[in-house]
Amino acid sequence: MKDGSQSAGTSDRALRVALAGNPNSGKSSVFNSLTGLHQKVANFPGVTVEKKTGQCTIYNSSTGVPTRFEVIDLPGTYSLYPKSPDERIPFEVLCDPHNPSHPDLVLLIADGTNLKRSLFLASQVVDLKLPCVLVLNMMDLVLASGTQIDVRDLERRIGVRVVPINARKEEGIEELKQVMVGATPVPEKDVLETTELAPKLIRGLRDLLKLRSDYSAMQIAQHRDSLGQFGFEKQLIEEAGQLIDSTGFNLEKLKSYETLERYKVIQEILRHVVTDPKTPRAPGISQRIDRLLMHRVWGYVFFLFILFLMFQAIFSIAEWPMNFIDETFAGLSELVREALPAGMLNDLVVDGILAGIGGIIIFIPQIALLFTFIAILEDSGYMARVSFLMDKLMRKFGLNGRSVIPLISGAACAVPAILSTRTIGSWKERLITIFVTPLMSCSARLPVYTLLVGLVVPQGSFAGIMSLQGLAMMALYLIGFLAAIGSAALMKYIVKARERAYFIMEIPVYRTPRWSNILYSILEKIRIFLFDAGKVIIAISIVLWFLSSRGPGSTFSRLEEQHDFLEASANTSHDSLAKLQSEMLATSYAGRIGHWLEPAIAPLGFDWKIGIALVTSFAAREVFVGTMTTIYSVGQSDEDALTVREKMRSETDPISGKPRYDSATGWSLMIFYAFAMQCMSTLAVVRRETGGWKWPTLQFLYLSALAYFSSLIVYQVLS
Repeated sequence: MKDGSQSAGTSDRALRVALAGNPNSGKSSVFNSLTGLHQKVANFPGVTVEKKTGQCTIYNSSTGVPTRFEVIDLPGTYSLYPKSPDERIPFEVLCDPHNPSHPDLVLLIADGTNLKRSLFLASQVVDLKLPCVLVLNMMDLVLASGTQIDVRDLERRIGVRVVPINARKEEGIEELKQVMVGATPVPEKDVLETTELAPKLIRGLRDLLKLRSDYSAMQIAQHRDSLGQFGFEKQLIEEAGQLIDSTGFNLEKLKSYETLERYKVIQEILRHVVTDPKTPRAPGISQRIDRLLMHRVWGYVFFLFILFLMFQAIFSIAEWPMNFIDETFAGLSELVREALPAGMLNDLVVDGILAGIGGIIIFIPQIALLFTFIAILEDSGYMARVSFLMDKLMRKFGLNGRSVIPLISGAACAVPAILSTRTIGSWKERLITIFVTPLMSCSARLPVYTLLVGLVVPQGSFAGIMSLQGLAMMALYLIGFLAAIGSAALMKYIVKARERAYFIMEIPVYRTPRWSNILYSILEKIRIFLFDAGKVIIAISIVLWFLSSRGPGSTFSRLEEQHDFLEASANTSHDSLAKLQSEMLATSYAGRIGHWLEPAIAPLGFDWKIGIALVTSFAAREVFVGTMTTIYSVGQSDEDALTVREKMRSETDPISGKPRYDSATGWSLMIFYAFAMQCMSTLAVVRRETGGWKWPTLQFLYLSALAYFSSLIVYQVLS
């Protein structure tokens, strides 16, 4: 921007466009309209906050010249004074000219139905002297309310181009694109004159750091702790710090004064450009619906009913695609096993890599369905109301309303659920949410629950409505939720923080979900699951394959030779081969670990075979079922989980002669898996989000202890 404006087509590189705006202002709709499926998600350099970018090419309608754009969807924020990791990104990207994501053009997305709030952030960005365009979204709702906005007068008063649109119906998007390919000048005047608030400091910093505006100097002064992350030379940073100290800069006082003065200016602008309807409007449909959905009693009842329907639908609808994926990978494994020569490479590809990939992909249907429901609830405006409704209840346990979404997401997978805690402004509440989210029963626990519930809970129904096995499954989910809430209450007194937590959330009007937004959201969540958690799971699956297929000493080598001989013999029975496979597993490295663990887990009702499953399922909880399948010698691809159940049901304790998997052992094992941190990828994400190994280590130790002693109590009481 050396020429003082953003000019399309002047460079070979793509012009960088940043979308800035309040939460629920429609940024995602504008982003999707501009970029379509040409999107990707990464991290902003040096931080763990997601960076959502997209590519688009726009043709000038007059000249036909194409211009390439890189579009960055900045996290939603109400001002350039951040209160959460997400909100810090817009400040750093917009205020730091050395930031790799610093834009050539800013699209300020404003909610036309709440222009006063939207103009606060917009006026701050205008005062940074960045080429920008004010995009008035939701104009259909503005017109429906009878309100009139004088767009041309607003342009004159705020000093930038204003484009009215309806992003959901893509009305006005083409006009916006043509504005983007034209020359966008730098705003000439300030919306709020900030120099006189601290003249010596602001002018001194602007001259020292060669900043483009007085307000940039004020923002940098307000965030002096971030100067080290900016691209300034070390000497300049030291001189800037000395200048700030010498002027007696008062952060809170100046920030409060600026806020009050800026809203006065905004109010004056709105007085001239906005005309409200002469007659008061009757309560709209959103207000009438909220009388029920946000009621102090019926609001909770309706929310629980929605959750019940959501989980019932997820389990029933996801069953057939999961079976299809399972059968597909079983067939693929057989093809690969037959195509490759017998040996280590064959075993590695089939039992290590393909098994790891299959263990990831099989749960995509449930994750996709869960996030489909969540995206619909968010896009319709209901999820914001849930957060508001639950805030008062959550605060008693050290959480807040924004913790609801991560906890619900944890029922699909803890990895994206923990990533979604970035919207929580309070570090203490965010940390507590991260800490307890793994207690929510995720989809990876479903195979374990399905196997064990069918093993120890008899078939039948309660009051002729719900099956006993269905009630047991619901009880396990409820136990996980109660454990999460109880653990949060404990953490509330352990985690120390001086910050005061506030919960501020806009309650949007109800809208029909935009299905393209939902599609992009689902694809993004699946991508995160596959490439963040998937890489870890596959790597650990390979390690566990090695531990399960190799063993120390001559005993394992002798069994391996015997296995190869029997496998080559045409007269070998399946039972003989399966028995030998079980003996090999017992003497493998994983088997020895199981025997080593047996004295510690025997009080829980577990034997060395379960000990092996505890070790192998540390990569992912669902590995438990595969491990038990191998142990009980039903490794053929055409066998199903019922056969595993039958083998486990027939297992007897060699000492007492009683069934190995009675109610005491079954419930003990289910409670263990409900609480234990049996997921390496979750630990990896917690480490990344908390910036070290302290909290994931404490989390692993706490959840392991909770699982162990809870399982111990259950077994001792029921046995």
